[in-house]
Amino acid sequence: MLNNPTKMLFLMTLMSGTLISTSATSWFGAWMGLEINLLSFIPLMMNSKNMFSTEASLKYFLTQALASTVLLFSVLSAMLLYSVPSNLLMPNPFMSMLISSTLLLKMGAAPFHFWFPGVMEGLNWMNSLILMTWQKIAPLMLLSYNLTMGVFTSIIIILSVLIGSIGGFNQTSLRKILAYSSINHLGWLVAAMLIGENIWYLYFTVYSYLSMTIIVMANSFNIFHVNQIFSLNNLTPLSKFALFTSLLSLGGLPPFLGFLPKWIVIQTMTQSNMIFTISSMVVMTLITLFYYLRMGFSAFLLTYTQTQWNYSYYQLNSMNYFMLLLAMGSILGLFISPILFTML
Repeated sequence: MLNNPTKMLFLMTLMSGTLISTSATSWFGAWMGLEINLLSFIPLMMNSKNMFSTEASLKYFLTQALASTVLLFSVLSAMLLYSVPSNLLMPNPFMSMLISSTLLLKMGAAPFHFWFPGVMEGLNWMNSLILMTWQKIAPLMLLSYNLTMGVFTSIIIILSVLIGSIGGFNQTSLRKILAYSSINHLGWLVAAMLIGENIWYLYFTVYSYLSMTIIVMANSFNIFHVNQIFSLNNLTPLSKFALFTSLLSLGGLPPFLGFLPKWIVIQTMTQSNMIFTISSMVVMTLITLFYYLRMGFSAFLLTYTQTQWNYSYYQLNSMNYFMLLLAMGSILGLFISPILFTML
């Protein structure tokens, strides 16, 4: 991608579309930014070497076009029927819920998640990273303007955490596992959005960092399915340890960095008396952690043959050092973060 000027141009317009949406002062400006972002991502998804990329592009385009159409007509209806100005605040609760639904569809949160795992399966790793992280920034920012605590929001949170947990249970494709994990994390992000703006910023930053760590490793070793991890000769024990500790961190296992934002969300929601919602979220997230642990145990405990006299096998290049650095940030993040907070 970085060697292709056309892809670089589309990458720049993709980022510009997100920045236009997040800095817009009206729904029309936000809609325009979302459309620029969508039409920039479609060419990035196309790949002549991957026969599934065309199907994924079509699925993504149709879903996003539907969401954009409903968003535009919702804003126009609110302006005509309720004399609501075009700014980002929507006092009418029905229109606010309708606009929130379109933004949740754009992100792939449950119950509007039907397109997300299929699209992820047809992408390469770098496009998957963009879809899991950058493409969620604008819808999340717009959603935070109108989101209020209510039955609709509670259903979205619990369904996202539930489907994200159960959906990835029997998957063998690493991309689908990460897709369902992303749906699970969206439930936590929406919950974090209810209790504080800075909390969901922190959660999204940590989630993006952990996703980048896993995807950089999977891309470097060309891993797409779980069973490949046991048969790869170029995966050193240290690299395997780094990959699976990053996966456990993404699942939210306490000693790792991924537990920090969940810890903050759990504590804040408990103080806000959202006991039922946070209890459901914690129980469902344990299922996600279970299948990460299942993969980790299999990889750590099963032995496999490797050539003992091939010393070049253990030589680390610059990419391996970079991956280990990212993984160390994930492993030691929970211990480093209090020091950073006190310094700030």
